[in-house]
Amino acid sequence: MSQPTGYVPPQSFGEDGHVQGFDFTEQSIRRGFIRKVYSILMCQLLITMGFIALFLFHEPTKRWVSQHNYLLWVAIAVVFVCIIVMSCCPDVRRTAPTNFIFLFVFTLAQSFMLGVVTSIYSVSEVMMAVGITAGVCLALTLFAFQTKWDFTMMGGALVAASMVLLLFGLIAIFLPRNNILTLVYASAGALLFSLYLVYDTQLMMGGKHKYSLSPEEYIFAALNLYLDIVNIFLFILTIIGSSK
Repeated sequence: MSQPTGYVPPQSFGEDGHVQGFDFTEQSIRRGFIRKVYSILMCQLLITMGFIALFLFHEPTKRWVSQHNYLLWVAIAVVFVCIIVMSCCPDVRRTAPTNFIFLFVFTLAQSFMLGVVTSIYSVSEVMMAVGITAGVCLALTLFAFQTKWDFTMMGGALVAASMVLLLFGLIAIFLPRNNILTLVYASAGALLFSLYLVYDTQLMMGGKHKYSLSPEEYIFAALNLYLDIVNIFLFILTIIGSSK
């Protein structure tokens, strides 16, 4: 039986939340999805900035945390558990309110870790890193929305580059401390996660890109963008700290 003119066969979603050739059939659905992702992301960043400000400007908090070092390890464990659960369990990240609970717990733990890390830097260094990160992320986001290049096909290359960066970092641990080596490592990390930010932004956009996220994956999309921004910030902060 022939299909009527203009018929478009339905597409099924993969178990991992990624689909090939997925496109939003209505502009309103696409805009609503992107708006929801960025709203969640802004809330995460506000919580993170609050923790960073607390550790930078409130000395009693900084001293209390330094006396309870185990809290940092607890936060690291919580971050890894939440990331693994949200990445490997589609039902968790797609079902409300479970997905929001996991994302909120993850954001608190990650923000606590960032607060501890930034407390060893001066206020001027942290503020400079925040400003540069904001400018870089805004420019990369605008580029991802406007460019005709499809970065969603770079997933395999980005994973391979991440493994190289991880190996580089493990080797650097056993080498004598060197500012040049730290600058090279931090610069490579900032570049890599800048590409990840463009990649994850285009996955969220859908449209004509080869790969995209289902509209159900708003939590996963916000998580990816948040991790990209946090890592860019940390590597830029490392560059600023090592250059002085």
